[in-house]
Amino acid sequence: MIEVEHLTKCYGDLKAVDDLSFRIEDGQVYGFLGPNGAGKSTTMNIMTGCLSATQGHVRIDGHDIFEEPNEAKRLIGYLPEQPPLYMSETPEEYLRFVGEAKGLRKEELDRQIQEVIEKIRIGDVRHRRISALSKGYRQRVGIAQALLGNPRVIILDEPTVGLDPLQIIEIRELIRQLGEAHTVILSSHILSEVQTICEKILIIAGGKLIAFDEPEKLEREMLSQGEILFTAEAAPEEVRQILSGVRGITSSEAEAGEDGYARARVKTDQKDIYGISRQLFFAFAAKNKALLEMSLKKANLEDIFIELTEGGAQEAAGAAQDGARPSGEADGAEKEADGE
Repeated sequence: MIEVEHLTKCYGDLKAVDDLSFRIEDGQVYGFLGPNGAGKSTTMNIMTGCLSATQGHVRIDGHDIFEEPNEAKRLIGYLPEQPPLYMSETPEEYLRFVGEAKGLRKEELDRQIQEVIEKIRIGDVRHRRISALSKGYRQRVGIAQALLGNPRVIILDEPTVGLDPLQIIEIRELIRQLGEAHTVILSSHILSEVQTICEKILIIAGGKLIAFDEPEKLEREMLSQGEILFTAEAAPEEVRQILSGVRGITSSEAEAGEDGYARARVKTDQKDIYGISRQLFFAFAAKNKALLEMSLKKANLEDIFIELTEGGAQEAAGAAQDGARPSGEADGAEKEADGE
């Protein structure tokens, strides 16, 4: 559906986006993650045709966003981080203006306005001025304008920023529903939000793509440097002796608890952490020592994000420091493009 090939965006010697390539398929919700200044919003602005690229291509259902902008843009609905709302208008007046700008007319325009108002559930405020609406309702109006024209792809840049917890829950549920009929790309700084909503996650740092997979697969990949925590009916010395015969353990520690049981932690560099836990079970069983509790310390999305972006962020910082432009000027260019 969306093909991004070798996308690069430069501001002088600073590469905000650096040879970025990925493919978005139909009918899924994608999360787009990265630290501040990583190039998320720059990439989204290029994908929607709002910003030019230094190099590379973006194709929407086969239409190049630069060579066939009208055809490509008809397939995209976009909500920037700051929704472009006209505060003096009502939601219905604003949606009519946006619909006409998208080429909708007469009965078709009326029908689509009514559909998005019902889908986004803003009917009770359709005749109130946008300036009088809460932040949550304004976000809903912004999402509604993105849906006009029935685009196949919905791109949402930080759709829950500034919302209260109840509004965040409502917008998350709305995004899930949109994912049933559209391909949705969601940029967010809230890791738990992406993990809850999204079926696949892209992580970028320093303008480069450093991970692209399902959340569960990213977690399993992180288990390659895993930890196993367990409680054994044994003395710490016995635990250490048993562990000496288990292959694949890189480090271990054991101590006695107040209840007389040993608490232990082992680390392994083996990719199959379940194989190590199986070895532990049978090693203790062979010595007639009971394992009362065992758990794998799995990485969550926050752990993955920090580990994967740390190197990219350091690389980006080094590039900014070495560049010909002063760092403040480069940061300003990135913020202007990223809306950050």
